[in-house]
Amino acid sequence: MADDVTKPMLEGPALAVTGMRIKRTVEALKRNRFDARVVAHASEIPALIESLVEEGQTVAHGGSQTLKECGVIDLLSSGKYHFIEHGAGMSKEQAWEADHAALSADWYFMSANAITENGELYNVDGNSNRVAALCYGPRHVVVVAGSNKIVRDLDEAVIRMKTLAAPANAIRLGCRTYCAQRGECVSLTAAAPLLADGCSSPDRICCSYVVTSFQRVPDRITVILTPESLGF
Repeated sequence: MADDVTKPMLEGPALAVTGMRIKRTVEALKRNRFDARVVAHASEIPALIESLVEEGQTVAHGGSQTLKECGVIDLLSSGKYHFIEHGAGMSKEQAWEADHAALSADWYFMSANAITENGELYNVDGNSNRVAALCYGPRHVVVVAGSNKIVRDLDEAVIRMKTLAAPANAIRLGCRTYCAQRGECVSLTAAAPLLADGCSSPDRICCSYVVTSFQRVPDRITVILTPESLGF
């Protein structure tokens, strides 16, 4: 597994409760015409993806700690597929070209900042390449997430983003933002913070806010969930 991270495994009652949350979430996703699937362990995710993607097809991905942790990036870059690379070491022009090419990929892979028990995906982006591909372009999109990304509703999704996902990703990316220094969004210091409130740093990663719900094209988006914790 790439970027191997040791995380506690759920057992007993905790696993049972998580299973109930996943079941509610999967049922809601299916009502919204997502293809929702569950694997018992994160180590099973690459094999599931291999069963979906034909060798030689074009694959691309957005920045994601989750995909690294469960071995999806290793699979995509294994040589079995036409892999559009995304990541560090690229010039701005190379990154733009890669992100633009990803919009016409056969398969696009990403995680989500939050997934609600109402069957909605919640994502916030800086450059917006990830949410652009999610909304339109690639023929298929696969969203991989651990149970730690499941929230009750969009209100909880916003709080999760402002208090965990954004600060952790800002630290990971070396961004000079308020949240990277304080561990939460500056908007939470306000009496009534609004959805898109945030800092004014040029490094700000919270720029585009997208809720993905009912699907006009059934099963275009596949959501793979695991009871394990993955990413931020």
